[in-house]
Amino acid sequence: MLYELYETQRALMEPFSDLANFAAKSLSNPVSPLSQSTLSQRMAAGYELMHRLAKDYEKPEFGLRTVDVDGVEVAIHQRVEWSRPFCDLLRFKRLTDDSDTLIKIKDQPVVLIVAPLSGHYATLLRDTVKTMLKDHKVYITDWKNARLVPLSEGRFNLDDYVNYVQDCIRHVQGKYGNCHVMSVCQPTVPVLAAVSLMASRNEKTPFSMTMMGGPIDARKSPTAVNNLAMNKSYNWFENNVIYRVPGKFPGAGRRVYPGFLQHTGFVAMNPDHHAKSHYDYFKDLIKGDDVSTEAHRKFYDEYNAVLDMDADYYLDTIKVVFQDFSLVNGTWDVRSPRGDAERVRPAAINSTGLLSVEGELDDISGSGQTRAVHEICTGVPAAHKKHFEATGAGHYGIFSGRRWRETVYPAVKAFIKSYQPAGAMAVATATKAEAPASAVTLVAKPLAKTATTPAAKARRFASKAAVASPVVKAALAVKATAKATPATTWRGAAAPAAQAALITKAKAKAPAKAAAVVKEATATVAAVAKKPVAKAAVVKKAAAKPVRAKAARKA
Repeated sequence: MLYELYETQRALMEPFSDLANFAAKSLSNPVSPLSQSTLSQRMAAGYELMHRLAKDYEKPEFGLRTVDVDGVEVAIHQRVEWSRPFCDLLRFKRLTDDSDTLIKIKDQPVVLIVAPLSGHYATLLRDTVKTMLKDHKVYITDWKNARLVPLSEGRFNLDDYVNYVQDCIRHVQGKYGNCHVMSVCQPTVPVLAAVSLMASRNEKTPFSMTMMGGPIDARKSPTAVNNLAMNKSYNWFENNVIYRVPGKFPGAGRRVYPGFLQHTGFVAMNPDHHAKSHYDYFKDLIKGDDVSTEAHRKFYDEYNAVLDMDADYYLDTIKVVFQDFSLVNGTWDVRSPRGDAERVRPAAINSTGLLSVEGELDDISGSGQTRAVHEICTGVPAAHKKHFEATGAGHYGIFSGRRWRETVYPAVKAFIKSYQPAGAMAVATATKAEAPASAVTLVAKPLAKTATTPAAKARRFASKAAVASPVVKAALAVKATAKATPATTWRGAAAPAAQAALITKAKAKAPAKAAAVVKEATATVAAVAKKPVAKAAVVKKAAAKPVRAKAARKA
């Protein structure tokens, strides 16, 4: 019922919001003489603030068009590479016509950023993505608003989240051989579970994992968010914050934790801060401080855009992460897509570098909560574990803003680089492009192109004329190749040895015929080498004989 009331109130406020926006633009229009008066400026600022407080905030776009790579402006193309009912995997492909820059970015590390599903969209990490694109190939999970997912797609719980993350990792590994994984806030727990399960099955695990500001062990330095989740019962959450999506949305009837409730919780954590921020916005409008007002708009356009979460996923997270502490207690079982229950064992990870990042002033994930990952990943050697604390940074400061760009990112970049094998991208590309090798390669390829020599022409003639019989093909190809390029090698063997083996094989199958063909091939090569003018006649004669021989055998 609360969801319907909220939507009704929002619908009623929408025309007033639009009217306030119209009034603000009219009173601040520089063409109007009224815009120069102090009263009009104050009224325009008031209407603008009213409009922003009452408007509905839709999902923002990343809006990343270019990025600077060592002084070169590189174009960004955003595309969906993998899609599931509750998530898209986005890739930000970099495009440039500068050859030096292209060579540089081709061999840079691939990073999968797992965005949080905790009320905001993945665009909250816009600054994270933009900064990472300078030195990395970047993918990010883009979680969908549950109210837009039809009921026919089924439920979505924490186990599904873990399975989605594994699928994303495998997808990127399939393209590049391997990757690095970065998780921000909420997904640190399911990402660690996903990699743990992959390690337990002896699957390839990422080169490195970067865990940033997440509740690995929510018992350490509990914050207001942790206390709420720990002090209220599971049934309380189910009975008080779970509602069904109204009928006008595609996901009508789905049980969700509404985004507007999550947003209310965010604001309630720091009401004085938000009140002051909006009052400062009002004053900046009056002063005409366009830089400050635009910064305010950008932040709150993102902050106020929220999504609904499937009820099963939300309640699972409350129980597993904040009440039972299943990850650190070693009691978490994740159900695979096949329906098998698998125990999450972080100790199984042994070949992945591990970096934890915390903010000194983080009021969402308290001090020590993320660092606890090193205590439970006992299989990772101490030399491959690293912790970084961002001095003076709050929760958002470790992945967005000046402190992220100037303090945290250099540490993350250096860590990822230290676990990126030399030439890993080149090896992955070569492995992907190379077709499966056959057991035996019968026809050798010359090391140098000799298309203008008589011997090379004879070799081409031999390979074309031998289509009628495998025995003839083997003998002619060996003989012609021996004349043209004696140093040619087969995969794993020297040319003379391979030639001898093929001739022996041919003689064993049909001694008399093979000997005759070898003799004829020798004479043909000599004739072509000595008499180029007679090449056409010789080729015609040699090509006709195998065909007649085959016809005679059939007769």
